Amino acid sequence: MKSAKSQGKRRIAARRSGIHGRGVFALSPIPAGSRLIEYKGVRMSEAESDAMGTESTHTFLFMMDNNEVIDGGRNGNTSRWINHSCMPNCEAVEENDRLYIHAMEAIDEGEEITIDYNLYLDERYTPALKREYACACGARECRGTMLASKS
Repeated sequence: MKSAKSQGKRRIAARRSGIHGRGVFALSPIPAGSRLIEYKGVRMSEAESDAMGTESTHTFLFMMDNNEVIDGGRNGNTSRWINHSCMPNCEAVEENDRLYIHAMEAIDEGEEITIDYNLYLDERYTPALKREYACACGARECRGTMLASKS
């Protein structure tokens, strides 16, 4: 596995994004298969996360396969600024109860790092709910929402 750091040089940084607010961008070319960063933050159970409650759809919460939640908004790192895209260039990979962001393809210097959030909600996906989770990625095949398909 190739590392996102090359001879101590940072390869990604957060800055203003055309997709949404802040984003994470490549400071130099990144080869496909590279591990970019670990998603860090306060860890809690799904129940603890639900009990926090939030009125906003904009959070830094990442659900792990073991139902543990990482809150990148508390003690998080640059990874919390990675935006959603319907045609992402990176993916989240779980290894030994840790979450890493890996490049799925070669990424050019200056290119924004993106993942598909694939958000899943138990409730029915109404047009209003899809608008709440609207996607602004601008991808050619944008599905219009950050919500995962229920099919």
